[in-house]
Amino acid sequence: MSTTDDLAFAHLLADAADAIALRHFTADDTAWRTKGDGSPVSAADEQIEIALRALIQRERPADAVLGEEFGASGAGHRRWIIDAIDGTASFLAREPEFSSLIALEESGAISLGLVTAPALQRRWWAGRTTGAWTRTTANTPPVDVEPLVISGAHDLTGASVGIWPPPPRLSPQHVALAGRVAPAARTTRPPLNWTDPAPSPEVIRKPSTGTGTCHGALLVATGQLDAFLLLGAGPWDIAPLIPIIEEAGGSYDDLTTDPSTGTVSALFTNHALR
Repeated sequence: MSTTDDLAFAHLLADAADAIALRHFTADDTAWRTKGDGSPVSAADEQIEIALRALIQRERPADAVLGEEFGASGAGHRRWIIDAIDGTASFLAREPEFSSLIALEESGAISLGLVTAPALQRRWWAGRTTGAWTRTTANTPPVDVEPLVISGAHDLTGASVGIWPPPPRLSPQHVALAGRVAPAARTTRPPLNWTDPAPSPEVIRKPSTGTGTCHGALLVATGQLDAFLLLGAGPWDIAPLIPIIEEAGGSYDDLTTDPSTGTVSALFTNHALR
């Protein structure tokens, strides 16, 4: 299967996810429950993952799947990785900054990634050797496809750095890491005391708020941040971003120290700040 064919299929999966998410979002149908880890899952989360699994089974029956809601299925050297709705809290609050994340892993390496944010009418994607791209989804057929090219600061003292999640949700090790990075940067988003793990009385928003994406890494790809430090996430949160950042000319570093926890950490930035 060629990268072009796989990217075309990823866009079809994204179209299906967009349709389901928008149907729930515009109808204010945001029924949800609490998962075992305390995080929310909406009916749309589950319906999207079920629909995408069915499409993959029909069109790519030899491929495996890993999804946030229903785990791993199938076997083989190709595996689709899905986060049906990233930013479920935003979705439930009827805020447009939620997205569906889709990646393809081949022989252990991520070969393509796609992020689609239907309420913002924006999509980002990349495949190995294809470059990284973004376009609006407001038009059919698609128009206004634009390349993503990373630039940014050449040293940390002049850099704007996004960090997530906030200190009360970080492990002591991650608090220490964020506490070293934040004071050295020109600015941090959100602008917190990253050495203080005490809960904040204020609602803390992701670095993505108001920028048109649910993921701080895409702010690096679009020049709105110089670096993004994501400390403790699911593999589906990070996988689609790796090719987008790297094909745009940036770098990805795996900062995971204990894979047994099931969570991963990463730094997305330009090569100068690596």
